[in-house]
Amino acid sequence: MSAVDTDPRQVPDAPMGDGDLAPGPSDGGVVGGKSATRSLVELGAVVAAVVLLAVVTGQVDLLIVIACLVVMIMVHEAGHFMAAKHGHMKVTEYFFGFGPRLWSFRRGETEYGIKAIPLGGYVKIPGMTTLEEVDPADEARTYREQPFHARLLVAVAGSAMHFLMAFILLWVLVTLVGLPNGDHVGVQQVVSVDGRPGPAQVAGLRAGDVVISADDRSVQGNPDALVSVIHDHPGVPITIVVRRSGAERTLTVTPVDGRTVRQSDVIHPPGTDPYGLIGVSLGAPVERVGPLAGLVRTGTDMARFSWASVVGVAHLFSPSATVHRFGEVTSAQAASQAGADGTRVQSIVGAVQTATDAAHAGIGELLIILISINLFIGIFNLFPMLPLDGGHVAIAIYEKIRTGRSNVLYHANVTKLLPFTWALVIFLGVLFATTLLTDLLHPMANPFG
Repeated sequence: MSAVDTDPRQVPDAPMGDGDLAPGPSDGGVVGGKSATRSLVELGAVVAAVVLLAVVTGQVDLLIVIACLVVMIMVHEAGHFMAAKHGHMKVTEYFFGFGPRLWSFRRGETEYGIKAIPLGGYVKIPGMTTLEEVDPADEARTYREQPFHARLLVAVAGSAMHFLMAFILLWVLVTLVGLPNGDHVGVQQVVSVDGRPGPAQVAGLRAGDVVISADDRSVQGNPDALVSVIHDHPGVPITIVVRRSGAERTLTVTPVDGRTVRQSDVIHPPGTDPYGLIGVSLGAPVERVGPLAGLVRTGTDMARFSWASVVGVAHLFSPSATVHRFGEVTSAQAASQAGADGTRVQSIVGAVQTATDAAHAGIGELLIILISINLFIGIFNLFPMLPLDGGHVAIAIYEKIRTGRSNVLYHANVTKLLPFTWALVIFLGVLFATTLLTDLLHPMANPFG
């Protein structure tokens, strides 16, 4: 998904802010004559109104997704903010959004607030490059005058926060929510048959049971084997062994003849021969692990998911992928096929819709989407070119190498990088436009059913 964090702090030849800070004392917490407390009360009222509107209109899932994305953006920027403060740098702004200021307040030397265009966030740290003019009184606290380790920490802190959020969400998923285990067959739902308690209900099968064997035949990891045993025994009792709450239980189930019942959701096999039916839906059982085991599981899964994101980012920049994205704009079939193949890149509009579908499907599906978004953004932002965070990482490393053992910091001439920077900006603009058009013209089908 294309959810790229960009901000004025990251563009080497752009001013580091809008130049419209409202006047106020450096530590009075007042902007435009309003106290910080009053500003927070006003923001709280607006948030409460938005929540109420979402509840009334039935858009709670959408609101949850938007709130999660806002938190991601601001936690990313909080990483830069805290790293800069730790390095004794000056931070003058911490904002969500770009453009005209909607709401803000000041604490100390930093102004916090919201701007009108909700396409990201930023912190303003003076002197991110040699191109920026800074008040001589602030020069000692600029980014460019700090030692290598402090600059590197600021540059990587945003992506580090995405990896941290992904780790926490993944740990919650594996320990509190659970993941499907494809090595087992689980009972997802027990339903009535022909308007009456079905054979599974009568026999005592429950949702959450893990089926071990049926008619002395192992069915672990093979739901088709269980279905085959049931279909082959209409009217004949079969023994089913299940695991429930850690203990094995043996149950006797007598399938009814599926040809003799009226069940709208049943797909009859071809032919006219009788077949067994017991009234269950099957699937991989959801399993959770303990908190400590969850840390190990989370670590291994993080490595696997991160590598998949690296591959995805590499594919994003490939010429063939760029050509295909133009094809997806003009062809609904190409867009649908890319979605089915898992190669379709979504705009923020498509990502929000997919995440909303996931939220409607369940907390587990939503967590997986949020984990994927965090890992993708974290890795994408480390691409070693301005205006992305990775560009600042690359410059800091280059300056460290050129400085060597000298006590005088070497400052790279970023004007030489401007052609490459604008090439990437144009690429990102084309990416944004093509993915947005594809999502608007050919919305992706709900992948969660």
